[in-house]
Amino acid sequence: MSDIDYKDKGSILNPLKSLQFFARKPVTEPLEPRPAAENYRGFHLNDHEKCIGCSSCQKVCDNAAITMVKVPHLREDPVQGIRNLRPAIDYGRCCWCALCVDICPTGAITLSREYVHTCTQAQIDSYFILPDEIGIHGEFHGQGWTKTADSDLLDLERQPMAELEPEQRIDNFDEIVAGFTLQQAVLEASRCVQCGMCHDACPTHMDAPEYIRAIWQEDLEGAVRWIYRSNPFSHVCGRVCTRRCESACSIGRRGDPVAIRWLKRYAMDAVGHARVKAIAAEGKADYLTGHRIAIIGAGPAGLTAAYDLACKGHEVTVFEAREKPGGMTRYGIPEYRLPYDMLDRDIDVITSLGVKIECNTQVGIDISMPQLQRDYDAVALAIGLHLGRSTRIPGSDHAQVKKAVELLRAITDEQPFELPRQAVVIGGGNVAMDIARSLARLQKQQFGEVQVTVTALEDQAHFLADPVEIKECHEEGIEILDARGPQEFVVEEGELKGLKSWRVRSIFDEQGRFAPSYDESDEQLHPGEMVVEAIGQMADVSLLGDALTEQLAWNRGRIQVDENGRTSVDGFWAAGDCVNGPDVVHAVADGHRIAASIDGWLNLKERADHE
Repeated sequence: MSDIDYKDKGSILNPLKSLQFFARKPVTEPLEPRPAAENYRGFHLNDHEKCIGCSSCQKVCDNAAITMVKVPHLREDPVQGIRNLRPAIDYGRCCWCALCVDICPTGAITLSREYVHTCTQAQIDSYFILPDEIGIHGEFHGQGWTKTADSDLLDLERQPMAELEPEQRIDNFDEIVAGFTLQQAVLEASRCVQCGMCHDACPTHMDAPEYIRAIWQEDLEGAVRWIYRSNPFSHVCGRVCTRRCESACSIGRRGDPVAIRWLKRYAMDAVGHARVKAIAAEGKADYLTGHRIAIIGAGPAGLTAAYDLACKGHEVTVFEAREKPGGMTRYGIPEYRLPYDMLDRDIDVITSLGVKIECNTQVGIDISMPQLQRDYDAVALAIGLHLGRSTRIPGSDHAQVKKAVELLRAITDEQPFELPRQAVVIGGGNVAMDIARSLARLQKQQFGEVQVTVTALEDQAHFLADPVEIKECHEEGIEILDARGPQEFVVEEGELKGLKSWRVRSIFDEQGRFAPSYDESDEQLHPGEMVVEAIGQMADVSLLGDALTEQLAWNRGRIQVDENGRTSVDGFWAAGDCVNGPDVVHAVADGHRIAASIDGWLNLKERADHE
């Protein structure tokens, strides 16, 4: 040790100097706090109206200082991404790092400038606080640390995806969007905070946080494995799902929601089809139950139910009236949105598990309902909405007044029809946009120009169609006229000339009933050699036969079922569009529901027979 080091140690008597303080009188500081800095990290504040209960703050806290507490009087709406949970802070654990503030998707959590809290031994639990907008003592002491552009831990912008420009896509049915690259998918997955709002909102309750995490870790087979736990129509839903998950995404409160649908598509496209089939087969039972189940309709609901039942060891046969399986996903969705080879991949996975599909087999003609009920242990109806609804206004029986679903089916089947130079479409939903854009492509191919007009009762802010569909319609040269009520198909000397419409004043009356009111002085003629009605669809239930139709309970033209999809007839289930209306992911959820119900019913019946 050097001389300098030795001298720096000082005298060994130095510690005794502290003894002098024992003789001094203690000084107590006032309890009133001194002013804190403007960006001080004091006690928490939480705006209960802005907070959605996503639990991101709880997940990010390394000290386990945050507990989500149920507040019953607050609103809860899983579809909208709102839970009636609010964060409570344990100040015995909190270190005031403010990560909860920096991660909060809505910006509801902040820190105040209040920092003094005292309690007696009997009040020790007062360190566990449910923050609100006011403060720990019911009095606002000033805003302290809050989220800023520099401290925000969230990436609010979605990764851009390459897609065809309007001039590149308008004369063909090639898929518009290109899909993510690996780098884009990983970056997009990194935006997810794993709050699980998407899981709550999804009709199938897909494990989206888990497959998104797997994508971020570049474990793509693991992502597919998570996906197949709840959705065997993943190539389809990766492209045309109504994505309730994204509407509920907490990141979407201040920015772009995580592209959950596109991430599903990326994982499914990135893993080879043979591996996808092998992964799906991991959940299949290695035994056969001996039970036989018939499903009518090879759409998402019917084939999802078939997939689940086959995995449980049941023998399943699906009867499909058309030439190819897929239901409305094949015959109602244009190929520029859903390439049919991707649909075929989903179906191939299902048939690889032993599901039999009998195409070109019409129940009620090729095989009767009584025969199905005799030959099979259970029967499920899962037919789509293949019939279009009519406006029933004057001239609606003209040959050039078409139903959208029938015309879309003709385009898919490449059936010849007289293509109009000018076309008018009635409707503001996705089906209306689908047929308008399909006709526009055919017009561009044949005539070199697009002349399609879409009219709808709703104003454009309340269209039922996906905003992306509306945007792309405009890009492709399709005219959209909102708040127009169809009054008459104008026919002169037997030829259709177009559609006459009036301006819509209101759609519903004071009781909320559908009762459109029009301004008759605002009349327009929309020229067209063809007018297409896209105002709704219905199922063709004539296949049931008179006897079964009489036995079934009905609800406004649809078969009435319980929460498990069971009808009023024992051993007969119904699911999908014919029960709940058109929506792919709801049809998949319905398929899961009736499969679980059928399996449980068969097991109970088998036990009862053995007893």
